[in-house]
Amino acid sequence: MIYHVRHRTVLRYAAPVRLARFNLRLKPAPWPGQWTSDHVLEVDPAPTRIESRPGGWPVHVSRLMIDNPIRQLIIESRFRIGVQGGAIVPQADDPTIEAVAQAALTDRDMRPAAPAHYLYASARTPMLAEIGAWMGADLAPGRPIIDAALALARRIQSEFAYQPGTTDAGTPVADAFAARHGVCQDFAHVMVVALRLVGLPAAYVSGYLRTMPPPGMARLVGADAMHAWVMLWCGPTRGWVGFDPTNGCITGEGHLFVAMGRDYADVAPMDGLFVGAAGQSLSVMVDVAPEEEPAVSLPA
Repeated sequence: MIYHVRHRTVLRYAAPVRLARFNLRLKPAPWPGQWTSDHVLEVDPAPTRIESRPGGWPVHVSRLMIDNPIRQLIIESRFRIGVQGGAIVPQADDPTIEAVAQAALTDRDMRPAAPAHYLYASARTPMLAEIGAWMGADLAPGRPIIDAALALARRIQSEFAYQPGTTDAGTPVADAFAARHGVCQDFAHVMVVALRLVGLPAAYVSGYLRTMPPPGMARLVGADAMHAWVMLWCGPTRGWVGFDPTNGCITGEGHLFVAMGRDYADVAPMDGLFVGAAGQSLSVMVDVAPEEEPAVSLPA
């Protein structure tokens, strides 16, 4: 499946900001089963300098340096992306959780996607005992790994309420877990913690999700958003497999990978700082369109 993706961010300041530095993680990093072409990054007004580099994880970083006063900044990322490969389903001969945990400890790979990087707690995914007590025997050592992880994703979908606006990018995973509500970021963090508690390499993924309009309704341009899910290393044979706890499924051709890290902080679409005392507002519009659909413009 081939898509065209457009992601526009508009930052507005109440008074001129005279210096700013931003990190953008909007260009998809290379990932098996997916390709990207024709990436364009437009920034208005033009920054003093843009530096692009790969990150320490499977993530591509563009750093903007702005040294002139601005009241508004518009950032638009566009690219063409193809997702291929058949659907992954649990198999009778899948390795057990115990076997994968042992394999992860002996794997000597240290590249950005190596399982060793995703075994331990990070700043936003601490090893919470309450999550371990909640999952109980769901991740028992002898269970086949893909079957168990899919069951965990479905349990999170069932027991947690999707409620935009109740959490934000800085909400601790403990708070979202206790409240049993939040958004995709919160659910991915909960699942990552649960998997790491039993010794499995689990990573946080930022990307896009193709959304389908209700029957008979036109697709709303600019109404999509970035999505988050979990990558689980399922042993040297199966490799990394994506699980979406928001939708209770294994990821498929409608999930577009952008970046992977230990938690949200490693792959945040945008972060940075500015010098000034002005208030800031931010709006984001995302459009994920199959290539066969006619091109349309995002709202101004």
